[in-house]
Amino acid sequence: PAGGRGASTRTLSDQLFHEVLEATGYLIGGQPAPGVTLGDDATANGRFRSFKPNGKWRGESALTVYFKLEPEPPSEDRIATWHREIWNEGQSPLLWVISQNKIDLYNGFARPLDAGDARTNRLRTFAKLAGELEELDRLAGRFAMETGRFWEHDVAKSVHRKTSVNQELLSDLARLERDLLQSDMERLDAQGLIGRSIFAQYLVDRGIATPKFLNKLCGENALSDVLRDDRSADRLFGWLRKVFNGDMFPTNGRDDDPEHLRRVADFLDAVNPAGQKTLFPYQFDIIPVELISSIYEQFVQADPTIRGSVGGTDVHYTRLSLVSLVLDEVMVECGGNETVLDLTCGSGVFLVEALRRLVMLRSGGKPPSRRLVRDVLHKQVFGLDNSKEAVRIAAFSLYLAALELDPDPQSSQAMKFEPLIGKTLFVGNVWEDQPDLVAGNRSRKFDLIVGNPPWSFKEPPPDDSAAGPRGTSLRFVNKTMEYGSDDTRLGLVLGAHHFFGRTKRAQRASQQIIEKLAPLTLVNLSNLSTWLFPKANMPTMILFARHRSDAPPVIKAVQAPWSPAGAKSHTFDLAPSDVTTLPIWDWKRDPRFLKGAVVGTHRDLTLVDDLWKAHGELKDELRKIGTEFRTGLTLGDRSQDASAMRGLPWLAGNPKMTPLSLPTGLPIFDYDKAEHPRDRRIYCAPVLIVKQMLLEKHRARIVVAVAEEDTVYSNAYFGVAFSSRHEDVAHLLAGILSSSLTTWFLLMTGSTLGLANRRVMSADVAQVPVPDLAEAASSEVGRRIVDRARELGGQAVTKDEWRALDEEVFKLYKLRPSERIVVRDGMFRATWQWKAGRDASVAQATTKNLVCYAKAFGSAIDVWLRERNRRRMRAEVFDLPPREPFRVVRFVVEDQPGPSVVEIVSPDGSLRQLLDRIGERLESSLTNYLVGQREVRAYESGEVVVVKPAARRHWMGVCALGDADEVISVSLRVPKAREQ
Repeated sequence: PAGGRGASTRTLSDQLFHEVLEATGYLIGGQPAPGVTLGDDATANGRFRSFKPNGKWRGESALTVYFKLEPEPPSEDRIATWHREIWNEGQSPLLWVISQNKIDLYNGFARPLDAGDARTNRLRTFAKLAGELEELDRLAGRFAMETGRFWEHDVAKSVHRKTSVNQELLSDLARLERDLLQSDMERLDAQGLIGRSIFAQYLVDRGIATPKFLNKLCGENALSDVLRDDRSADRLFGWLRKVFNGDMFPTNGRDDDPEHLRRVADFLDAVNPAGQKTLFPYQFDIIPVELISSIYEQFVQADPTIRGSVGGTDVHYTRLSLVSLVLDEVMVECGGNETVLDLTCGSGVFLVEALRRLVMLRSGGKPPSRRLVRDVLHKQVFGLDNSKEAVRIAAFSLYLAALELDPDPQSSQAMKFEPLIGKTLFVGNVWEDQPDLVAGNRSRKFDLIVGNPPWSFKEPPPDDSAAGPRGTSLRFVNKTMEYGSDDTRLGLVLGAHHFFGRTKRAQRASQQIIEKLAPLTLVNLSNLSTWLFPKANMPTMILFARHRSDAPPVIKAVQAPWSPAGAKSHTFDLAPSDVTTLPIWDWKRDPRFLKGAVVGTHRDLTLVDDLWKAHGELKDELRKIGTEFRTGLTLGDRSQDASAMRGLPWLAGNPKMTPLSLPTGLPIFDYDKAEHPRDRRIYCAPVLIVKQMLLEKHRARIVVAVAEEDTVYSNAYFGVAFSSRHEDVAHLLAGILSSSLTTWFLLMTGSTLGLANRRVMSADVAQVPVPDLAEAASSEVGRRIVDRARELGGQAVTKDEWRALDEEVFKLYKLRPSERIVVRDGMFRATWQWKAGRDASVAQATTKNLVCYAKAFGSAIDVWLRERNRRRMRAEVFDLPPREPFRVVRFVVEDQPGPSVVEIVSPDGSLRQLLDRIGERLESSLTNYLVGQREVRAYESGEVVVVKPAARRHWMGVCALGDADEVISVSLRVPKAREQ
């Protein structure tokens, strides 16, 4: 019978579906892997019109892969409809359509082009064959998605956020704005018209303003037709102003010009300037409300005339992934009754998401009642901003979010809102007292304070001792405390430099804040500037404080690394090794440890501490021989006498200066005046000159050279003049500063290096620990460094020659082998400030890399085993194919003396089969723990298995030393296998 045959077909289809997901890791033993949901659970909470997925995988950064099962291959039109809905949701880079004996992968970030354009956005087709399923697994299986390996494949080059709904909508609106401006419309009027029209389309698509309603109010069934009649448009916009209490996009009160209205109507009808109609891809019942509210921030960035009114000159579009990252952490233990405040709320992107989360918490995940939604809206979400236009949009965005959460948004009662402005949203300057914000409850203290305040370089008031110099970030943190209690949680996006300033004022401001808020977490986002805040002129950091009730007295520092996945998907890839814990007492002992915690590891901090204890600071050692660092000449307004320098060689930002060498044929200084000429004596030879900027071609080495004749240098340099009897000291110091040890040290302690900044500051170099310079210059190893520094001048230094110089410097400092590993890897990490370095950090770790890792790991364990000299460590490096997303190294303690040994082992089977076998032996499913960028260390009696993503940065020697330290701390002998 037909029914029986249909049932059989469905059973076979289900079997096919499970086989495909099992082969690609989304099912484990027939059960959903972490992050995977099937059936109705995969459809839950979705806003799709017609697309009903059979399964989905959701990563830790909210990226989603949808799986659709079809017994028969669906038509191109059906797939195009699904794809359009997925694209509008904005979170799915991939759609899998599984039918019969093939699997089609579609680009979920690609803009829909036509009603039946599914074929255009199809990436690959795979047959249901063992070999092709293995290839599918390597390309887009769970491991590939969770490690970000997918984004490195050629087939993923077209899968990019640049074509996602977020970017396309904002880009299209920017083009519409330019079109209106070219027709002699004022910018503010154009933005107001666009905003009102988009919000109206949102209400239409959500079924709130139905065709019947539009016809009754305006005489037309479609929004575009309403806009083509200026009187109908006026009635619609008047209704919007009334319903939403006047909280609309800015308007000057003038009637909209019919021609301008027609242009917006053409946009909604997807009519191009030539009059041709195309596909309008946007579905505002699916697009997240947060994206709608972010439109105003896009306008702010584009318009310098209103940018400053939002609280400062450094207003930057806040990506929704950043909003989620902040709220995920700040709200981790919330119950739902907390109050939330954003003191620079802009258009409300943080408040909209906070509203949604609070409602879901209070409703226990069940559909909320209107009363509950309105209670949260009017009593728990508060905002302040200097721009009245931004506050109005924040109010409207919150109304829209409340409608989205409403159980019956089409009812007449749903459209009745109490005013928010003046009650929970306020227009005002954050630096001034805001009594209205706490009106009626003077003792009110907010539970959560979040936001992305401006990071401007404004000078603080002279009487504000707690403010950092040339920036508002630290001052802003102090300001937030006026609205919070000792238990208030903070999640603030701030400028990173302000925490590491070298002036006494900057250090005092940073220390005061940390003392008030500890324990806290700092997340360094400076590596992500290329996509997170591409127009910002300083690096970014998130400050979390008091966000976990059981937090020990420590500072947690998180280094968010750059990755191809993050750059293309706008997500964050974090692993346990990216987190360093700094005890508060260590920080109090020396606050300079904070920078090392943010960019380094425990091994880095230990070595920094040892060097500080063993040696004096460079500035003190220079003072012993009667000299110091000085900044070079500034031409500027040429107001001071500089005639004493006339006729000297003139080094002014010359790009040809190389490590240990000055350019030949320098021009002559030919000026009588300069703004800051400095003292003539600082240019007397021998003078060591340091270039402030680092260059990629020098691989992060500081550019230092000794001038043998008096030389004037500009303020792009700083230098130190030596007496003639200390000429060897000058060359010794040139060798030390040119070494990887100095670059590593400045990366760990400098105020700017490593924070998306390639500049070396004289105050940072002055704190480099050095031995007694005169004594070192006369020592045997010191003389070798002096000779090498002289020999390498005037020539291109090879990699081997640099390594030889480094080794001599290591000997001078008496570094142990493990400490040399830390320094060399620090040099590698310093190169991550350039594209080539970033690419090298995520390149696939080779077997050679893993052998070096294993040797470093073994050397740390050997120190522990050597005491009794009865056992040794044997490492097994599994020689996996380069395309695999993970690497595996196994360590076994053997009952025989001697140093650790390393073997290269060919695995029997695939990566997943290898992990399954190891997991069975350790009685633990390793694959369950490999979620996101997680790393696994599985312990058993006398055995440790380390599994990490294949990116090179996870397999450095310094990582091996840290992993070995962790293993030692918990001991190799544990009663039962466990994962970390």
